[in-house]
Amino acid sequence: MGTVLLLNASYEPLAVIPARRALSLLHRDRVDPATDDRVTVASPSRGLAIPSVLRLRRYARVPQRGVRWSRQGVMRRDGYNCIYCGIRAGEQRGGRIIRREDFTIDHLIPRSRGGKNTWGNTACACPTCNQRKGDRTPHEAGMTLRWEPKTPRVDYLVASGATPTAWKVYLEI
Repeated sequence: MGTVLLLNASYEPLAVIPARRALSLLHRDRVDPATDDRVTVASPSRGLAIPSVLRLRRYARVPQRGVRWSRQGVMRRDGYNCIYCGIRAGEQRGGRIIRREDFTIDHLIPRSRGGKNTWGNTACACPTCNQRKGDRTPHEAGMTLRWEPKTPRVDYLVASGATPTAWKVYLEI
């Protein structure tokens, strides 16, 4: 049993669906083939070959899902890298290995000045840089950001295993 890449009418990837679901969409004339590559759907009597990429005939509006802010989310977004010095978890500083647990959340505009817990105002920082910055903005502390903190993307498609060649045209790989 295979899987099929489902595209919106605008050729944007929507989901990876089971071949049986794809067969149902084809049978109800909801989709058109977008490739000549085939996936086989097994039935008790025979195998049925269907396209490995299908495109919806009508555009489906997909609402943007927002990501809720969390301390752990900020750490994952930044990959446990300090936004100021760039040190990573597992690297050594001053004869001591920096662990994931050592990293803190730094507010670019300090909370004491009205800074909020938002994706754009928080970043992962090592204890040394966070202490050096203190209750100041990075500019006031003479520190530069290595990247701009942003809300993480959530409009990505997760496909596990080997990616079929026909899918790579539509996915950003």
